[in-house]
Amino acid sequence: MTIDVDPDWWKTMFDEVYLVTDARSVADDDITKQEIDIFTSLVPMQPHDRILDLCGGHGRHALELCQRGFRECTVLDYSQPLLDIGARGAAGKRYPVQFLQGDARHTTLTSEAFDHVLILGNSLGYIPEPDADLRILQEGRRLLKSRGWLLLDVTDGKAVHAKIAPQAWHEIGDDVVVCRQREVKDGLVCAREMVLSKGQGIIRDRTYCIRLYGADDLAALVARAGFGGVQVHTDMSALNRTEDVGCMNHRLVVVARKP
Repeated sequence: MTIDVDPDWWKTMFDEVYLVTDARSVADDDITKQEIDIFTSLVPMQPHDRILDLCGGHGRHALELCQRGFRECTVLDYSQPLLDIGARGAAGKRYPVQFLQGDARHTTLTSEAFDHVLILGNSLGYIPEPDADLRILQEGRRLLKSRGWLLLDVTDGKAVHAKIAPQAWHEIGDDVVVCRQREVKDGLVCAREMVLSKGQGIIRDRTYCIRLYGADDLAALVARAGFGGVQVHTDMSALNRTEDVGCMNHRLVVVARKP
């Protein structure tokens, strides 16, 4: 069965329901802490550095960085619902995180304003245009200071090809069930996601499609965007690999610098 996907799915998918369906990876404080432990071990961040969490959603990584003393964090994302949730969370903890809505391919932020640009949580591969990911990386390069650091965290496409199950489901609490049908072909993983309430019926029935990258292809893309010193770290996931969490089980973490 072919899964038909609206090419603009990414513009509306990321909302309050997404935080419920993907809570095992994007709303787990312990996993976020472990991920920041990994990232800060790979990139030399200092408390006074300016950090951009590009495609940062509700800012879970930026909030954790603030918890650790980093006070110059900015989150940019396309999803206003996620940004609103993040801003409320930051305000509740009095964290000085700036939340901005925008398209990561062409932000209006000042050039060379940041010491680090982070693109985390598998935030590449959503937009179907062939050069979309390259444009996001080039925009990250524009925003970095000279010798600034890029840190990129995406799913390991090779592992997805080998291990992803065509059907998966999990329960959330006593009421919600998430069911996914998935297929991998032509360098893409496409899925139909149905979110069901045992008491109220269907909450969501949507499809989406994500471009997959292997380590070599990802390194080549980052280099093509103008970065140097590209290093790819494999199998860096903080998640429990015995549980099927789709594209988030196996990860590639890329570290590179602007010349």
